[in-house]
Amino acid sequence: MVGGFSKFKDYINCFRIFRELIRAGVRVDNYTLPFVLRVCRDTLDLRMGRMSHGLVCKNGLDLDCFVLAAAVDMYAKCGAIEDSRKVFDDMPKRDLVTWTVMIYAFADSGNPNEALLLYDSMMNSGIVPDKVAMVTVVYTCAKLGSMHKASVVHDYIVGKKFSLDVVLGTAMIDMYAKCGSVDTAREIFERMRVKNVVSWSAMIAAYGYHGCGRKALELFPMMLDSGVLPNKITFVSLLYACSHAGLVDEGRQFFSSMWRDFNVKPDVKHYTCVVDLLGRAGKLDEAWELIDRMTVEKDEALWGALLGACRVHSNIGLAERAAESLLQMRPNNSGHFVLLSNIYAKAGRWGDVAKMREIMTHRRLKKIPGWTWIEVDDKIHQFSVGDNSHPHSKKIYEMLRILSKKLEIVGYVPDTSFVLHDVDEELKEEILYTHSEKLAIAFGHICTPEGTPIRITKNLRVCGDCHTFSKLLSTILQREIVVRDANRFHHFKEGACSCGDYW
Repeated sequence: MVGGFSKFKDYINCFRIFRELIRAGVRVDNYTLPFVLRVCRDTLDLRMGRMSHGLVCKNGLDLDCFVLAAAVDMYAKCGAIEDSRKVFDDMPKRDLVTWTVMIYAFADSGNPNEALLLYDSMMNSGIVPDKVAMVTVVYTCAKLGSMHKASVVHDYIVGKKFSLDVVLGTAMIDMYAKCGSVDTAREIFERMRVKNVVSWSAMIAAYGYHGCGRKALELFPMMLDSGVLPNKITFVSLLYACSHAGLVDEGRQFFSSMWRDFNVKPDVKHYTCVVDLLGRAGKLDEAWELIDRMTVEKDEALWGALLGACRVHSNIGLAERAAESLLQMRPNNSGHFVLLSNIYAKAGRWGDVAKMREIMTHRRLKKIPGWTWIEVDDKIHQFSVGDNSHPHSKKIYEMLRILSKKLEIVGYVPDTSFVLHDVDEELKEEILYTHSEKLAIAFGHICTPEGTPIRITKNLRVCGDCHTFSKLLSTILQREIVVRDANRFHHFKEGACSCGDYW
């Protein structure tokens, strides 16, 4: 009965029958508990999940791999990663499914580095991954943006002769796009014998990440000619590509044609893309009018897109209105306070900056720290602003000094408007000088072969000064610098950026 109700997703009756079973004094076994744990997973009921796990131990099933695998999966899907890992580590034997679940859990929770370490451990333990497991590993590489690991994983897939079906092929398109190689993503796409709407949408999105708006839009008629009709995800990808390439008219046309020509009703994600498109182009009044007349429920991402555009164009009045709506939705999200504080700081309204910081202190909210990663010799190196913790810090700062002098000769002047602190100009320049992006690039120049691309990843939006720094440096070093930030990719080459200074 428990299993039957769980299979038909009648979760209420499943729990009811399970409680009756316990009250009747029936001893639960390794057949019943996995069903209940899976229902806890599907309903994200962590409280019931913990209780069910307690019964696992109470009934002597804490060595049963089948039951423990269900517990690992339950904790992982409910977001209790530490509990999931503890159960996983205590298992006497782990099968491929359990390894795969644990790898995915770490990747999905924002710790892809740990996920890839688990993958290495799985391989070392003699477990041979199948195609399903490799899709999870490919997803993990995409999360981390690790080109070296992506190449290793790709070689394994080729070596095992796994076919590039829709699922694996699409995952690899996304992986290479997020690791910085949209050309390789396109090669994978072209090699796929069968492509569905998800595959086409992934390739369109890949061009969008890299600011190749025209190439993204060229794929759309090709998709229609192949007999594949667009869905909601396709239009999100198209609108995103238009937004990051400044294709305002094209974006308006796609938004209008969704419902009219393809019977795809716009949801809040589409509206968010259009608000972002208009906002980036400085058409803030039009963006506000769109928000005002939209009939779908507004969400945090929508208001966040408007607030971000207000920061770019220094529209304080509209920023405050957007922030008010955001703070009603998520009063304890520090990012919104920080963004509004930055807008005030850019305008020199230091009193309002102080108020924002006071509110954050009162609510015990902390600013998300900025980090930049670079992969060298299959190892991830992480930097923060003013970082001195790296073993090669002395060499890094010496290299930065050399590079800064070369940049000054070609006319680089630090843009202190991007230092959002009320300090004197000399200190502002010092803060800019030690931004995490610059430290990672200097380290990359020291430790990677001349002429090869320097690839870095940043968890926040790259600042304008670092953007200018990277453009000029790409000419001086005669190296491509690839930066993946929170929004998109920037390819700096011969003094220009792929974004066309539009990001």
